[in-house]
Amino acid sequence: MPHALADSQAALNALREPVRLRTLTTLRWLAAAGQTVAIISVHFGLGFPTPLGLCLGAIAASAWLNLFTILRFSPQRFLSDREAAAFIAFDIVQLSALLFFTGGLQNPFSVLIIAPVTIAASVLPARLTTLIAALAFASISLLALFNLPLPWVPGETLALAPVYKAGVWVALSFSVAFFAAYAHRIAVESAQMRSALAATQLVLAREERMAALGGLAAAAAHELGTPLATIQLTAKEMQRELTDSPEMKEDAALLVSQAERCRDILGRLSQHGDTGDAVHDRLSVDALLKEAAAPFLDLPGGPQFRIETISADGAPEPILQRRPEIIFGLRNFIENAADFAEREVLFNAEWASDSLRISVHDDGPGFSPEILTRLGEPYVSGRTGSRAGARRKDGMGLGFFIAKTLLEGTGARVEFDNRQWGDEPRQTGASIISIWPLSVLSAQPIA
Repeated sequence: MPHALADSQAALNALREPVRLRTLTTLRWLAAAGQTVAIISVHFGLGFPTPLGLCLGAIAASAWLNLFTILRFSPQRFLSDREAAAFIAFDIVQLSALLFFTGGLQNPFSVLIIAPVTIAASVLPARLTTLIAALAFASISLLALFNLPLPWVPGETLALAPVYKAGVWVALSFSVAFFAAYAHRIAVESAQMRSALAATQLVLAREERMAALGGLAAAAAHELGTPLATIQLTAKEMQRELTDSPEMKEDAALLVSQAERCRDILGRLSQHGDTGDAVHDRLSVDALLKEAAAPFLDLPGGPQFRIETISADGAPEPILQRRPEIIFGLRNFIENAADFAEREVLFNAEWASDSLRISVHDDGPGFSPEILTRLGEPYVSGRTGSRAGARRKDGMGLGFFIAKTLLEGTGARVEFDNRQWGDEPRQTGASIISIWPLSVLSAQPIA
């Protein structure tokens, strides 16, 4: 499990979008402009005397860093995690210095120290985010103890109660921790979703390529059938007419036998074509279930599969359009059931005049309560206690997400639950139900 977590974190770090230098410099220009306007407005507009030289010096340091980076590096340059952390740490120190000159935590703009922490949590890994948050917390604590007086009316001093200062310190400290955790969690989930969707697209593309290859094989078999029949017929006529030349007669017999062999090969190819032919694009519900479960029906030591098809209202069995994503999605659920079943897996289809319901139910331990409500999210593993645990690799929980995403893309509603198995009241097993409106699956009639 630690190896799986490490692999998962490495994958997320690889998918996390890097930060452009231009992004941070633009934000720093905006911050410097806002700080300048605020200082000048307070000093000249409100008439509150401020240490103008020190404040403008702190702002100039931020502007100097921007100019240096612009002249030294390309604005399109991607920053490493450490470089981005260093830039954000500088922003915290610069803002803290400006707050120190203007009243510390008594300054209402002290809440802005949350902004760099939130940015760090959105773009940096957890370790560096923790360091940035710790720096912000240390700055808040120092500002609570040491600071120049808050700019105020000349001749007067604004003295806030110590309990108020303590309240501001507590509020800012909790805000830093909360916003850092929240922003980092959102960034992680976003990276997980991008990773899972990318994996889904790759899987679907592979299934479509495989289906297309089968269709090409079927089309090729159909097209080559006529010229091959002509060759075979010609070879048979040559065999009958070459009675005076035994050697030529043997060659003609060889042509006949090889032509028959080619016809057999093309026949097998046409039977496995999945697309490219109107006949192969259509299949019954029973054929769909058997095709999805085919890789697991004869596994040595595997569970017994029971395939059932039922008409709920007496409606005839519908003819469906072949969809590779449906077959792959159902096959993923079947593989999970086969891994965790004790003895048997029930693969059931029930249709009515307007809907189709396909369920996969096994007699295994079922889904654990703590992850049942999260199934279908990326990087959530399904169950523990696999009967094939010795040969089952630790996954990253993408299988259920990919299967659910593919099936929902065809119009299905997917439900996960634990249901009673058979007549034994104490035994429950995992149940996965997929429900479609029949209108989205029905095949068009052949013209």
